[in-house]
Amino acid sequence: MTQTDGYQGILCLDKPADHTSHDAIARVRGILHMKKVGHGGTLDPMATGVLPVFLGRATRCCDILPVQDKRYTACAKMGFSTDTQDITGAVTKTCAQRLTRGQLEAALSELRGGYDQTPPMYSAVQVDGRRLYDIAREGREVERPARHVQFSHLELTAFDEEAQTFSLDVECSKGTYIRTLIHDAAVLAGGLAVLASLRRTMAAGFTLEECVTIDELTRRAQVGEAESCILPVERAFRSLPRVYLAPSQTRLLRSGVKIDLSRVHTKAREGAVAVYDTAEGFVAAARIGQESGMLEGVKLFCPR
Repeated sequence: MTQTDGYQGILCLDKPADHTSHDAIARVRGILHMKKVGHGGTLDPMATGVLPVFLGRATRCCDILPVQDKRYTACAKMGFSTDTQDITGAVTKTCAQRLTRGQLEAALSELRGGYDQTPPMYSAVQVDGRRLYDIAREGREVERPARHVQFSHLELTAFDEEAQTFSLDVECSKGTYIRTLIHDAAVLAGGLAVLASLRRTMAAGFTLEECVTIDELTRRAQVGEAESCILPVERAFRSLPRVYLAPSQTRLLRSGVKIDLSRVHTKAREGAVAVYDTAEGFVAAARIGQESGMLEGVKLFCPR
C-alpha cells in the first residue's frame, strides 16, 4: 500500500500514560503517514487504555458511534483532595478522617443509580465559550452546570483501610468524570480522595483485548504489517440490526434516495441500522424512520 492510499478502518490503541489523546493521535499519524485520523473519547494524560482511532473514511463514524458507554478500572488514594481531583494536582485540603469500607460502600450505593455530576474545573467542558481548564489555570473557579451521569456497573473491587486506598470497576455513560466520581463518593462517605491511576478497559464497544500499543504498531509498520492492526469500520456498528440491500438499491442509497423498508431484507423496523450490500458487504450506517418506515443513509463508508 502506498502512503497516498491511506489506511481505512479502526485502530484500537492502548494509550500510554503521560500522553494526551492528541499526542497519541499525532504519533499514529507519523507511524502510518496519514493526515485523516480521528479518535473516540478523550483520555486524560495520566490515563491509559482503550482509545479507538479512526483512519481515513472511518473518521466519518466518530460522531455516530452506537455504543457510547465506557468502562474503567480506577485506583484512588484517600485523605486529601487536589485542584485537579487526581494525584497530579496541587493539594487543596487534607482530612484526618479515615474511611472504612462500609462507609465507602454506603456512599457508592447512593450513586449507583446515577447522579447529577458537576464537571471539574480542570476539564475541557466549555462555559461561556471558554474551556474550564483555561479558566482554572488563571486561578479562578466558575459556576458550571451539573449533568446527569449513569452507571451500568459500579463496584468496589479493592479496599485497604491501612493504606487508605481503594479500587473501582466502573461502566458509565458518556461524559462521566471518574476523578469526580471518586471525589464525590469520598465526600459523601465523610472523607476525601483523589484518583491515583486510571485505565480504560472499554470504549465504543472496543476492549483492551483488541488494542495494540504504540510500540507494537511501530514494529509492525516497519515491516509492512500495520494493516494487521486495523479493524474494519463495520466493527463499530456490530451492535446494530442489519439491513441487506441489492446492488441496485445500494446505488440509490448512495444517491440520497430513501428505500422502502418493505423492499429490503431486515427484521429492523426503526432506528439506527448497519447496511450491507449483498455483493460489497458493509456500506453505510443508516436509519429507519419511525413514522415513514423508509431507510435513509446517515454516513456512507464505501467509495461511490
